[in-house]
Amino acid sequence: MKLIVPMAGRGTRVRPHSHVPPKPLLKVRGRSIVERIVDTFSRVLPAPPEDGVFVLGPDFGRDIRDQLTELCNERDITPHFPVQEEALGTAHAVGCAEEHLQGEGVVVFADTLFDLREEVTLGDADVRAFVREVDDPRRFGIAVRDGDQVTELVEKPSDPVSNEALIGIYYIRELDKIREGIDYLIENDLKGAGGEYQLTDALDHRLQQGDVFTTTGVDAWMDCGTIPALLNTTGRVLERESDDLRQGTVKDSVVHDPVYIGPDATVKNAVVGPHVSIEEGATVENAVVQDSIVFAGGTVENAVLADSVVGRHAAVDQQVRSINVGDHSQINVELRS
Repeated sequence: MKLIVPMAGRGTRVRPHSHVPPKPLLKVRGRSIVERIVDTFSRVLPAPPEDGVFVLGPDFGRDIRDQLTELCNERDITPHFPVQEEALGTAHAVGCAEEHLQGEGVVVFADTLFDLREEVTLGDADVRAFVREVDDPRRFGIAVRDGDQVTELVEKPSDPVSNEALIGIYYIRELDKIREGIDYLIENDLKGAGGEYQLTDALDHRLQQGDVFTTTGVDAWMDCGTIPALLNTTGRVLERESDDLRQGTVKDSVVHDPVYIGPDATVKNAVVGPHVSIEEGATVENAVVQDSIVFAGGTVENAVLADSVVGRHAAVDQQVRSINVGDHSQINVELRS
């Protein structure tokens, strides 16, 4: 069983927090997005993944590979790191893992969080696409079904006939067939939405060749693609995962749950919450913080923050109402939102 995770994108909508780590390595309540994905599929697949194939960008450094390697080693998964040299679309990204596209596996794009409670099987299908009903399916790829069987996949339709959005997760019996669909697009220069090679189109080609597709709904689907979405998703995760929230030190402070205080984090003379995630080694002192994230090693002092994100090892020291501060930055003057 393989887990194919394209993550070469730069996550521009969550900058500055994706300037150094890619978006899938951002922490949500103490665990990175990609870690949560790996653990979910280790739990719900008939067999846990043996290979983790992470498609990286050409400028991703050694530290990113080291983090992913550590994650895999802890779970007895063999890591692989193919590189997407040029961003030519989702199908092209998966195609960059060509040498690993064989046997059974899951392709999952690591820009959202989701929840699955029950084991997932293929049954009689060649591909099981994961979907979620949405109000405006024009923003997504969609699955068109006749009964339980998918008849068509369409990327960002202008006139959708289904509201089942494809969420970028596919459980595939034979990955080499998907590679054939990708090769077909590229060899015939069949670009789709955005002028790029879309995985939805490659999968639809296999569907039209007679492969059997079905769908599976997810219990929750949470976007992490923008700063407001990341804050909202963090709040939802805190509501859902209310155990073991206090791992750091709280002294002379008021905590309005749900609030996560990570290992070696410190909250002192402060009021925090609700919906605050204070990651490992971060400090909040003489401050009021709500609906915010303080990433690992960040410091907030003498400030009032709401709807804010403080980057890793960044420091905020003065009155601020709402702020988005990147890694290793320092804010020590009064700002007005």
